[in-house]
Amino acid sequence: MEELTAKITALFGDKPSKHLNYRQVAHALNINKKEAKVHVINALFELAEQKIIREVSNGKYRFNQSTSYLTGLIDRGLVAHKTYLIPDDGGENIFIAERSMNCALNGDHVKIMLYPTRRKKELEGEVTEVLKRNRETFVGILEIKHEIAFLKTDKKQIPHDIIIPINKLNGAKKGQKCIATITFWEDKYENPIGEIIDVLGETGDNDTEMHAILAEFGLPYRYPQEVENEANKIDNKITEQEIAKRFDMRAVPTFTIDPKEAKDFDDALSIRQENENWEVGVHIADVTHYVKQDDIIDKEAVKRATSIYLVDRTVPMLPERLSNFICSLRPNEEKLTYSVVFKLNNFAEILDYKIIKTVILSDRRFTYQEAQQIIETGEGDYNNEILKLNELAKILRAKRFAQGSIAFERTEVAFEIDEKGKPVDVYFKEAKESNHLVEEFMLLANKTVATHIGKVLSSAANKKTFVYRIHDVPNIEKLSKFAEFIKTFGYKIKTEGKRIAVSSSINNLLDEVSGKKEQNMIETLAIRSMAKALYSTQNIGHYGLAMKYYTHFTSPIRRLPDMIVHRLLSQYLNDQNSNGNVNFYENLCKHSSEMEQRAASAERTSIKYKQVEFMSDKIGNLYDGVISGVNTWGIYVEIKENKCEGMIYIRDLQDDIYSFDDKNYCLIGRKYRKKYQIGDDVKIKIAKADLTKRYLDFQIIES
Repeated sequence: MEELTAKITALFGDKPSKHLNYRQVAHALNINKKEAKVHVINALFELAEQKIIREVSNGKYRFNQSTSYLTGLIDRGLVAHKTYLIPDDGGENIFIAERSMNCALNGDHVKIMLYPTRRKKELEGEVTEVLKRNRETFVGILEIKHEIAFLKTDKKQIPHDIIIPINKLNGAKKGQKCIATITFWEDKYENPIGEIIDVLGETGDNDTEMHAILAEFGLPYRYPQEVENEANKIDNKITEQEIAKRFDMRAVPTFTIDPKEAKDFDDALSIRQENENWEVGVHIADVTHYVKQDDIIDKEAVKRATSIYLVDRTVPMLPERLSNFICSLRPNEEKLTYSVVFKLNNFAEILDYKIIKTVILSDRRFTYQEAQQIIETGEGDYNNEILKLNELAKILRAKRFAQGSIAFERTEVAFEIDEKGKPVDVYFKEAKESNHLVEEFMLLANKTVATHIGKVLSSAANKKTFVYRIHDVPNIEKLSKFAEFIKTFGYKIKTEGKRIAVSSSINNLLDEVSGKKEQNMIETLAIRSMAKALYSTQNIGHYGLAMKYYTHFTSPIRRLPDMIVHRLLSQYLNDQNSNGNVNFYENLCKHSSEMEQRAASAERTSIKYKQVEFMSDKIGNLYDGVISGVNTWGIYVEIKENKCEGMIYIRDLQDDIYSFDDKNYCLIGRKYRKKYQIGDDVKIKIAKADLTKRYLDFQIIES
């Protein structure tokens, strides 16, 4: 009955000015059986009672124009698979049943008709129009059967395969990974029709798969040749006239510290003693000296908004000539930089600072490992400088945590890749003192720039438009639920009270779980209980860092917001009476936040792909694991030795009938009450590795 009611509602919605009786409705819906027509009459009575339609004459109805309409974004939940409209007006979320989606997809901006409110039921509506697609292209594998071609897609992208007319294949062949666009789709019960617009390559080829991941998230996988050509025209010579405009720091001991595989060196550090104090320079590549606002390179950077770091490659925001050569702070090369130069005492207190354009010459390129060895042994190039910077960084770090900053530090999975892109080994990246050294001075520079604009230069009468990195306070409901869950493991945190007390209790928890089997799970759930960090012109502070003013200034080679910050900073330092257009910069902030999240999703997906590929020749092997997640259809298990994660489906647990307890993140057997809970140790066997769907299937051996 519900499906029939939805169809009749849609029919009247499509013909809002028409008067229809039950025979006309039945004919329009191809309902011919006499008993089925009775259901039509009943549905019409029900819709009239709900005031969705109204009776205009005896037995004739028309659409009720007073029905409420709303616009918003479609949000399809990944776990429960329930779909909601997030209204543009910020109101309550509205449930959209699958039958009421009407060709809308996750992330689409749509118009919906709101159903009348029913007692004890959540608000519900139906999509009447797709205003803007979240995505115009779809990735899949081309199949051709009996001269019918279709693109098999990941169902998270679109729930239907896309039919491709034979004359729209554009050279694509069966089994290849391709990108298609939809050319026609008006009936939710029928497959969309599309056209192949790009062939990525053969399934299983490393480049094909990495490009497919990028395309899946709407991210670029090629660099436009015309942008590369423009970058190649840029003169990298630094003139004496340009040096004369800047503070010359070429004689100061300066070096970079980066990952060993890095080529885009955004930042360098310098240090020299001044009487009893220390001059510490945080030098950032002056990208906007070369990339002018609204030029072809800038427009491409705005579109991309971020560099993307997949498991085996970097997809840069800027052309390689800029990111790896002209702007990169390479050793023994003079470079133009934007710097925050601090005067610090031995207690790491800021006595003075200046934000200035500089010219530097990096004396040495260190990897994190090389800098760490100097910290641990006290020996090596620039050992005195590195040891002093580390001493100051440790004081800054201790102060930051004392003020309520939260110490989220996740172990990163990385791979050794052979020349064909195949993973041959897994290793883990852990932050050490050399990482913390760089981090603290970057944080200090970012905080100082944000404070200078947001507090020093701004006034009530002339508040400066600026780009902040913001992080809202935790959602109390999520935090309380997390606190309730960790009680089962014997842990506790504060959920209310002063901010420092709450954040300190979270830090204490993270210290407590360090090295324990439940560490990864509790850290993951703690992060999920927090708000997401975003870019915004509306400063609310950064909860996680316990900073009232914070921005991103230190990575303009790889982040658009940093480039914007450099431009606004120069504008305000040159003309304190000027200001930027809030709406213009807020839109750039929203775009940057969205692209950052897409890039992070692509990065995680590339790691997942390599994990599945790494395990694909290990079918039948046994491993020790820990339950990392539980939901309605099974258990996620993370292998201890390599952190590869797979699924044990609930249907494969043959010893009992299990149900999901969402409060305690566990499965419980109905008969024997056996429990599978997050954090439990299990022994598993690798059952299947599906590279197309990027998942591992495990079988449980014992727990």
